[in-house]
Amino acid sequence: MDFTALTQLLPTIYQETFQDVMYWQVGVYTLLISMGTFLLFALPWTALAIFDPVSLQKYKIQNKPFQVKQYFLPNLARIAINSSIFFVILTLVWPLFQHINTIHTGSFPAWYWVLAQLVFFIFLDDFLYYWMHRAMHSRWLLVNVHSVHHRIKNTCALDGNYFHWLEFTATASLALVAPLILGAHLYVLWIWIVIRQFEAADGHCGYDLPYNPVKLIPFYHGAVYHDFHHARFKGNYAGFLSYLDGFMGNTYVPQYLHYLKNKRQAKANKKALSHNI
Repeated sequence: MDFTALTQLLPTIYQETFQDVMYWQVGVYTLLISMGTFLLFALPWTALAIFDPVSLQKYKIQNKPFQVKQYFLPNLARIAINSSIFFVILTLVWPLFQHINTIHTGSFPAWYWVLAQLVFFIFLDDFLYYWMHRAMHSRWLLVNVHSVHHRIKNTCALDGNYFHWLEFTATASLALVAPLILGAHLYVLWIWIVIRQFEAADGHCGYDLPYNPVKLIPFYHGAVYHDFHHARFKGNYAGFLSYLDGFMGNTYVPQYLHYLKNKRQAKANKKALSHNI
């Protein structure tokens, strides 16, 4: 096919893209749900960081001011720009992507199968993200891409999507791998995206509140785990599940382990004191 014929064919290809229902449901609507739910989760936590009430300062992971006022508007700008870039990339690759897309709108699976799929999504995505994140700390990617995210040393929830556009695209693409492997229902994909964005907001919130219900999730230590990555720069590379650093050559941040040890000891001392009263 010569160049002239290709340029004549392109409008037809993308006209078909915009007429494809799955392009809108799997692509555009998923992107909108992703960004909308992230802001829904992140903005209340971010407002808390802005006011930084004295009563909650004892639960701050880092004993220093949040950088929220400095990065609030840049955060919103990056979310808008990165989402727009991802939308353009999605549109450009859709004629190819539709041939490997296994997301469907058929019969909704039983609840236990939905639960099993979501567990698989979390574990596979975290495994893939761990290795991508470690790669982001190689010299070239760190200097040219990942350093954007590390400009913020003391994070608030809105920082969960403060990325270079390339890292944003890579992270978003990884989240689709597990659903594509299992051929998930569209609604299960949306549930997974909501969970993933909840983790992005919660993992950057900057507080270690004692009654945060997400701590009931096995292997998940809330914002403490990722906060030490921002504070110390290397180590704690996973997203959800901190166990991966132990399995992959002990890449924990030492100060994070020390924090957990002190916290367990304080809890044990408090329990022993209550029994002695």
